[in-house]
Amino acid sequence: MPKKSFTFNGIRKPWLHMTRGRTKPLFTPVQRNILTVPGMSGGHLSSTEIEPISFIQPIAYVVKDDNHALRIKDELAEWLITDKPAPLQFDDEPGRTYYAIVQNTIEDFERIAVLRQGAINFLCLDPFSYEEEQTKTFTSDMLTLSYNGTAPASPIFELEVLKPVTFAMVQNQFEEYQLIGTPLEADMETVDTRKLLIEERGETLDTWSNTPTKVDGGVVAGRLSTDNDGITVPSYGPDTNNWHGPALIKEISPSQDFEIEMMVEGETGKPDQTYRIEFYAYDENMNVLGKMALLDKSLGINNKIAEGRIGGYEGRQQNYLISSQNYSYGWPFFFGMLRLRRIGNQFEFYVTRVANNTKHVFSLKKLFTDNNNEYMGKLRYVQIHIGKWADSARAYAPKILHIKVFKLAQETVDQTPYIANPGDKITLDNFNKEILLNGEDSKNLKDFGGSFFNLHKGDNQLVVHPSNSFKATAKWRNRYR
Repeated sequence: MPKKSFTFNGIRKPWLHMTRGRTKPLFTPVQRNILTVPGMSGGHLSSTEIEPISFIQPIAYVVKDDNHALRIKDELAEWLITDKPAPLQFDDEPGRTYYAIVQNTIEDFERIAVLRQGAINFLCLDPFSYEEEQTKTFTSDMLTLSYNGTAPASPIFELEVLKPVTFAMVQNQFEEYQLIGTPLEADMETVDTRKLLIEERGETLDTWSNTPTKVDGGVVAGRLSTDNDGITVPSYGPDTNNWHGPALIKEISPSQDFEIEMMVEGETGKPDQTYRIEFYAYDENMNVLGKMALLDKSLGINNKIAEGRIGGYEGRQQNYLISSQNYSYGWPFFFGMLRLRRIGNQFEFYVTRVANNTKHVFSLKKLFTDNNNEYMGKLRYVQIHIGKWADSARAYAPKILHIKVFKLAQETVDQTPYIANPGDKITLDNFNKEILLNGEDSKNLKDFGGSFFNLHKGDNQLVVHPSNSFKATAKWRNRYR
């Protein structure tokens, strides 16, 4: 019979096996807080708390010699010492996962010839165990979900939007619900506050112009093209002693309130590679309202920097709300979004990486209020640019996946705005206490009465609103005490 072991942080050591004597409690410890009152017998239950669990797991392994023993010691330290809880699975508890960190060291360590044995002290701040994630799709606006765990679980609802909606809601039969946006009232009308003016993915670059274009600290040269997945740069033009690369500009319907969103990616597989990806916003007189950029200009290291600037270039770090001073990371690869929005006299600059699950991470938002009305001209032209520094090596496939420009409008007191359109994805994450719209934190849309809720033992009757508006999915993990 094979010896039993465990998997920690996704890693299993074939030479390590568990021995008898694990001290883990049978189920999660419960702390009852009792309130006593002078002159009264007994006490009152004040509160109940679920405490973390700490337990010892005896282990053993065989070494060949002293050098091999040292290598095993280093391997154990590298494997077991983590900065945050990691998944832990025991062979003798099939299908269950704990989240643990190791504290102290390997205790009661003994050397018996070539045998080494001791005990690992695991600490589970989250004392529950979990089964694998389960997924169930709503076949209509209703779903009956049978929950079998011994502790409440926090579901994640993913709503793929099928038609414009002013709100999204999921509720159960216990009068618990989560709601974002505003349901339409009978005496109100809906309004789309975002009118799409441009959506360019590379297929219609021939509708853009190469004049008049101008880029900060460099020259316009080369050409932009497409690989049918975005806007690429097959040529930067001849090398110069500064930034150089292609740029294109497009005229749009003049817009007072606007939003420019650009999805970009780029990789510097070697530290001597450089690139920058930018968009510029111009008013009707070709004055720069602002620009945003993602670049790597460091020679010898990977260093991705975002920039968000109000107005035209006035000098290093002048008028930059986002720059190397607050957004600089040593990543070789970047996939994410740059966004510039103006509503009234307030500008919003936003940069984020986008994770594989579409969630926005490493995000930064900065606001600028134009109290002196210096940058209040209507948006009339949008320019895109991809460049590289001097004679540095070409980066791997810097690309604009899309650029979208919206004309924004404000709803009036008798109008209800749409919060999402077809293709958008709303995530109501009760587990992580998050509300996401296309991966971006959107708790500002949360209804005051809505709350994060759990699945209860037995059948849970779930309903999504408004009807026929979403392709909805529920995800959860059975949780056990």
